[in-house]
Amino acid sequence: MSALVELSGLEKTYATRTGDVHALSAVDLDISKGEFVAIVGPSGCGKTTLLKILAGLEDHTAGTASIGGHPIRTGNGDVGMVFQKATLLPWQDIAANVLLPLSLRRRPTSQDREKAAALLRMTDLEGFARKRPHELSGGMQQRAAICRALVHKPSLLLMDEPFGALDAMTRDSLNVEVNRIWRETGTTAVLITHSISEAVFLAERIFVMSARPGRIVDEITVPFDRERSLDLLGDPEFAALTSRIRTHFEVTHA
Repeated sequence: MSALVELSGLEKTYATRTGDVHALSAVDLDISKGEFVAIVGPSGCGKTTLLKILAGLEDHTAGTASIGGHPIRTGNGDVGMVFQKATLLPWQDIAANVLLPLSLRRRPTSQDREKAAALLRMTDLEGFARKRPHELSGGMQQRAAICRALVHKPSLLLMDEPFGALDAMTRDSLNVEVNRIWRETGTTAVLITHSISEAVFLAERIFVMSARPGRIVDEITVPFDRERSLDLLGDPEFAALTSRIRTHFEVTHA
């Protein structure tokens, strides 16, 4: 598979009132078309900064970053983003929220509405298209947010801890759902997560980041088939992979 995302020598430094903060250091990685990648690391390591650079929401200080062979620029319309909170517009129904990325550019067409309806069917939200966000559970709201991120068929789907605020059972269920959506759409996906088990369950490759300034300290190829079920959580190889990642964050006390 050819690389869709290429980062080389990526650096990010923030200028603050009390001095520079070096957030990212010499990040090198590539992501193939159709691949699912997870990025894990300790709090404050620059994971979300890296995601914002991929989304075109922040500039990098040094190095190169490209999507589809083109330098990443602000306002990249070929990226879909799912945030930690669903951030749905409370005064709009779910169908209108899903269509929002298109509505911001032009008047949605009947084909656009059909596309949104198909995504809602895919995520079992077809019967909730006319509901307001407050009438849906947290998990359903995040599924709607995923539909919104996919409605314009982006080449890259970015997810920043999208299920972190949900209970464990809902989170497990949505992980299975995300795996299915990714397989059915063929979208390239990048997940930022604090959950090691979530990363292993969803990703084909995992990049482990160090403490700030964040750099890649391990790259792990996940050996499981693309289609995954919750039975995988009990697999000894699953436990071995989570243990390998966890060793990067263990603190030795004298």
